[in-house]
Amino acid sequence: MRELTNFPCEGDTLIGTLDDATDTSGLLIVSGGNELRCGAHRGMALLAADLAAAGIPVFRFDRRGIGDSDGANHGYQDSGPDIAAAVRAFRTLAPQLTRVVAFGNCDAATALALFHRGAGIDALVLANPWVGDEDDALPPASAIRSHYADRARDPRQWLRALSGGINIGKAIKGLRKASSKSKEATNPIAARMAVAMVDTPRTILLAQRDNTAIRFEHAWHEADTIHHRATDSHSFARPGDGDWLRDQILAVIRSA
Repeated sequence: MRELTNFPCEGDTLIGTLDDATDTSGLLIVSGGNELRCGAHRGMALLAADLAAAGIPVFRFDRRGIGDSDGANHGYQDSGPDIAAAVRAFRTLAPQLTRVVAFGNCDAATALALFHRGAGIDALVLANPWVGDEDDALPPASAIRSHYADRARDPRQWLRALSGGINIGKAIKGLRKASSKSKEATNPIAARMAVAMVDTPRTILLAQRDNTAIRFEHAWHEADTIHHRATDSHSFARPGDGDWLRDQILAVIRSA
């Protein structure tokens, strides 16, 4: 059963949706960017319905200043109180819960990494965590290598090059960057995430050809097992992506 609810957060009222079920482990979904709680292409609403049908209660919400919620939107950096308030509401609405797993994509994954401990979250599923943009406005080196490898296999791209349809200067810059295979030495956001998640059970999911995911993997130095999906969709919206995502999250919830 799907239920609409509201709950307080530092003087504002947030709106959430509970897909109720009976399991003692539940999933909190945190939306990334300025997405509503339904997610891109309604992906999070569909995910919640699937998991609830499998017996897992799921709670989604709009943080302050987003969608139906009150307040000002200050981005993921200030979303710690929103996440904590959502966990409290979730536990109140589903009092059988003994364990809360949280899932977030993009900067929602970053926010969960940074703020989960104060919210009382027990385990994390982080998809395509955001660790900043490239300083040179080019994609990560590994993304450039993949891009040029795909183009090299396409005869139409050779015709474009011969006819002047490719920006040679930009291509040279990209190739220079692509020649570097070393990991990023230090990334301040990734470093903060690593410290904040010490001893926290977590699963990392990456869309293999998504630039945000590639940038994260280039900056991440921890010994995590990373699960890759062969897709270019940041929101896992290609055929089969949603089923893969659901199965990965379900495996984490069922692992306890």
